[in-house]
Amino acid sequence: MNFAHPSYLWLFLLLIPAVVWYVFKHKKAEASLQISSTYAFDRMGSSYKKYLRHLLFLLRLLAVSCLIIVLARPQSTDYWSNQSTEGIDIVISLDISSSMLARDFQPDRLEAAKDVASQFISGRPTDNIGLVIFAGESFTLCPMTTDRTSLLNMLKEVSCGMLLDRTAIGDGLATAVSRIKDGPAKSKTVILLTDGTNNAGEITPETAAQIARTFGIRVYTIGVGTMGEAPYPVATPYGITYQNVPVEIDEATLQKIADITDGKYFRATSKDVLKQIFSEIDKLEKTKLVVKEFSRKEDLFLPWGMAALLLLLAEMLLRHTLLRNIP
Repeated sequence: MNFAHPSYLWLFLLLIPAVVWYVFKHKKAEASLQISSTYAFDRMGSSYKKYLRHLLFLLRLLAVSCLIIVLARPQSTDYWSNQSTEGIDIVISLDISSSMLARDFQPDRLEAAKDVASQFISGRPTDNIGLVIFAGESFTLCPMTTDRTSLLNMLKEVSCGMLLDRTAIGDGLATAVSRIKDGPAKSKTVILLTDGTNNAGEITPETAAQIARTFGIRVYTIGVGTMGEAPYPVATPYGITYQNVPVEIDEATLQKIADITDGKYFRATSKDVLKQIFSEIDKLEKTKLVVKEFSRKEDLFLPWGMAALLLLLAEMLLRHTLLRNIP
């Protein structure tokens, strides 16, 4: 046990003059009437109250001591603990280019993808999961972690416009590979969601796939978009309108990435396709991960406060009943 405010413990020094004053006071408490002999009282037995007369002061002293400890705020000691759990390393690489605002998914492709990804993250409590976003460039939004709350909060804030527009699939995959390649698990998986074709970036999707294969990383690619045309928001002098534009997904490249890395390609025309991904990932080999967890401080002042209250109540009760003084 330690104290949040140990300086208050110096108040214990004030108890020393209180004890000195009490002893001095009782030494001076002699009868004003002096008699020559106490022989006549020798056969009278001593009352138990004679031995309890100092109990009131002791109870008050203990109550004050407990209050001082409450002011010092006792706390449990912090510690780090290592816990083993089973899981795999996963990085979700999410396309946030402006085309993800198309309304063939409700409310749009990006929000639908975020919703499915959130459900996936919540359903994998023992996995190390990270999040990469990409458009015309790529960025690691969250390194691999087992902290589901932080990851989900970051995913919730993802929106189009956070990065330079266009679609750099190769860069998005390469960034995910760089984040996952040194992970502790034997099974490493990247889930790449996009709705377009690679038209930006410094690394081609095929090159990124070869790098992933070198590190034994399996890549699941998902083409997000319905077949044919999809309503897309267009700015006009009269506001935002929606025009049907052709859905162009480079399925050949996404299929090639999956083939190179021993993964699988899915065409997501609805959220149900993600169930196939869950089933596929569940078949992966799991490995033990050592997770370092921090135990926070816990306040322990409540028992001391209750003890002070009970001691004061006991002192008041005895003072006005059993050990009551007669004026």
